[in-house]
Amino acid sequence: MTDRYHDSMMGPREYVIYTDESDKAGNYFSNFYGGALVQSPDLQPVVNQLENCKLRLYLMSEVKWQKVTENYLAKYIELMSVFFDLIAADKVKVRIMFTQNRNVPIGLSQEQRRNEYFLLYYQFLKHAFGLPLSTINDQRVHVRLNLDQLPSNREQNLTFKSYILRLNQNPQFRAARVRFLPDQIAEVDSQHHILLQCLDIVLGAMCFRLNDKHKEKLPSQRMRGKRTIAKERLYKFILGRIRQIYPNFNIGLSTSDKGDITNRWKHPYRHWKFIPKEFEIDGAKSKPK
Repeated sequence: MTDRYHDSMMGPREYVIYTDESDKAGNYFSNFYGGALVQSPDLQPVVNQLENCKLRLYLMSEVKWQKVTENYLAKYIELMSVFFDLIAADKVKVRIMFTQNRNVPIGLSQEQRRNEYFLLYYQFLKHAFGLPLSTINDQRVHVRLNLDQLPSNREQNLTFKSYILRLNQNPQFRAARVRFLPDQIAEVDSQHHILLQCLDIVLGAMCFRLNDKHKEKLPSQRMRGKRTIAKERLYKFILGRIRQIYPNFNIGLSTSDKGDITNRWKHPYRHWKFIPKEFEIDGAKSKPK
């Protein structure tokens, strides 16, 4: 992706990042955050390709993980096939972050616990894409950020956005000349953004499998429901596409840098299991073997 922009005399490169979040509290894994990054020249072609696929499949409303059913499974698989073609071609970079419940943070203040959602979101934006590792030939980078609608009140959301802008003063970001644009941090409605919809499906699939939702059975029944089976089949398709990029990919671990820290930027798809600096193990919250 980066070698298409090699001339330092050009204006700044521009990245467009879409972010979403899923389960705040799962049985075994929680605090799921996802991001999809596209470089500005690629944005419209990528959006057009995904929107054309939706039209071809007669998917006229918003696609979401929660809408996956047996009747729509084949269509969702085809849409995800196009999405992962774009990821494999490095037209889209995807990052997924989550925490493991057994790693219980210790030493947190009341304020840190109260603001956990935003603090983790901040860490995701700071580290997940390896943004300071993306620059070449001293060329500047501007970042546009589209956040799926935040769950807090307007004042808290404005405070969070101002906190994101502090990354512009971070020594690594400054040295790399990576800058979040103050007027380009927006909350958006996912029904109008196909990249957020596709990200929602991938994020939902990972949350589904890591929290063993594929094992859930209908109330008072010994069998799983058709929707659960359909979701498991879609998850397995997505995992198969990830493993075409990274053989033996383990969804529950942080993706290896493979000895090269710049892979945090270069890799088209990565997972990050966020581990607190100080924590204790609670075995009761571990997934049964």
